[in-house]
Amino acid sequence: MLGYPDAALADLDHALSDAREIGQAGTLMVALVIALLPHICCGNYAMGNLLADELVALAEAKGALLWNAVGRIMRGDVLTLIGKPSDAVQMITNGIDAEKATGATLWLPWFASSLASAYAELGKFDDALRCIGEAMTAAEISKEKWYEAEINRIAGEIVRKSPKPDAAKAEAYFDRALAVARQQQAKSWELRAAMSLARLWRDQGKPQQARELLAPVYGWFTDGFDTRDLKQAKALLEELAA
Repeated sequence: MLGYPDAALADLDHALSDAREIGQAGTLMVALVIALLPHICCGNYAMGNLLADELVALAEAKGALLWNAVGRIMRGDVLTLIGKPSDAVQMITNGIDAEKATGATLWLPWFASSLASAYAELGKFDDALRCIGEAMTAAEISKEKWYEAEINRIAGEIVRKSPKPDAAKAEAYFDRALAVARQQQAKSWELRAAMSLARLWRDQGKPQQARELLAPVYGWFTDGFDTRDLKQAKALLEELAA
């Protein structure tokens, strides 16, 4: 989240290697869970699927209901990102229900946001708004704020893409996402929020303003240029400069 994706992925490789060498199922399941988010965020969807499959299989073998549910939710997150939102809705919903049945609330702000994104891809914007509202409530109640910037950015995207888009409301969400990311020094989230706001301004005929927002955020990064977000940011900057 701090903006060093290559370093993060290298650390995760070491962590997974160590966990497998230790040979303790609980340790490996935790390592798999922690590894999944960066791989998904970096656009490594095939690896995300492999890790989620490994997590679910191990959790089933050990009767670890929580990690089983988390693995299934993360599978659903990937399904949304590869263009299969209908399958994703069912998988994420079932996973969230299974997690709640254990009494846990781990990462519910993230998971509810993923479900909101899947509904939005299906054009079910009422459900998307309901789920993103649940994500905001979950983050406030649990004080699990590490995903707060993304929750607000996703809310802005839902509002921007809805049949009756509200540009002012979307911009307010994007501004909030930027403010939270900057306060947390979460450069990866700041880049995503800057891209969302830059696209909004581009569509409003303000390409120069959009470029002035995005360029310094993109320019801060020193690694991760093969990741999805940085590739998209570079392409958007080139478009804005044309």
